[in-house]
Amino acid sequence: MVTPLDRSERIAAEAAAWLARLESTGRTAATEAGLQTWLVADDAHRRSFERAMDAWAIIPGAAALLDPGTAGVADPAPANDRWQPVRALAIAASLCFVIFASGWWFFDQPTAYSTAKGEQKIATLEDGTRVALNAETHLSVRYDRQTRSIHLDKGEAMFEVKYNAKRPFKVEVGDKTVTALGTSFLVRKMGDAVVVTLISGKVRVDTRNASTGSPPRLPTVLTPGERLIAVPDSPEMVTRTSSEAATAWRRGQVVFEDTSLSAAVAELNHYGGVQIDVADPRLGGLTVSGVFATNDAAEFASAIAVLHGLKVEREGDRLRLSR
Repeated sequence: MVTPLDRSERIAAEAAAWLARLESTGRTAATEAGLQTWLVADDAHRRSFERAMDAWAIIPGAAALLDPGTAGVADPAPANDRWQPVRALAIAASLCFVIFASGWWFFDQPTAYSTAKGEQKIATLEDGTRVALNAETHLSVRYDRQTRSIHLDKGEAMFEVKYNAKRPFKVEVGDKTVTALGTSFLVRKMGDAVVVTLISGKVRVDTRNASTGSPPRLPTVLTPGERLIAVPDSPEMVTRTSSEAATAWRRGQVVFEDTSLSAAVAELNHYGGVQIDVADPRLGGLTVSGVFATNDAAEFASAIAVLHGLKVEREGDRLRLSR
């Protein structure tokens, strides 16, 4: 069976072979067509090929392999002579040496993913792990031989992790480290608050101590349907939730259950479209429950107005809730 690491090695070797072919024979129509077919087959192919090109640019003596004349050696033979296979092998060997013998440089470079307001995105990582990014999210990915690390700066992401006991999958968020044990889970960071929701499998949540003098906290292991909520200066809480509610944003919905109006409005506003304002801060404490479409702020505002006896006023591209 092919393991995630084997897959990365295979893709890197294929990228090296394609670059060797391009450099030795040139960009013929047939070569270009084959390369494009390979690149669009998998996003990992494109990333690996770009890294191969970067590596080739820094290999000492690369120019001499491509043009012996630059090293003071005449090369009167035509481009399609018997030396083409030798050149291709030299190029591929040099690239493979960089990939596999120089500290796994290709797969130790962080890759950033981000979404804007109202945007969502799905990315497939080198090992086949799928990451779905909610609106206004930024994270970076760093893989090496021993670990698979994600750093979530802000926003929310859902991870469907390919299990590999030899390469732990970890998400760093705030002062938390979430270690996946072959699983599907969500991590959310809004301000300083962190929420980890487990859909299936198992995760362990560790807390990194801010000071060396404080005693270490015991890790929290979540089971499916559990959600850990961590807010600074407050005790951590583990509550139950449904997977349908936790993943509603992937279906274009948001689920509120006794949520404050201020929090509900903030949640809807980051999905883009018409923005909602609450005229009186005292209204922010009203509670909201229900399922709403993330792309229909007007429907949400109308429902809240009917429920709490409020008025909805339109001011340009914004909706204002007031008494």
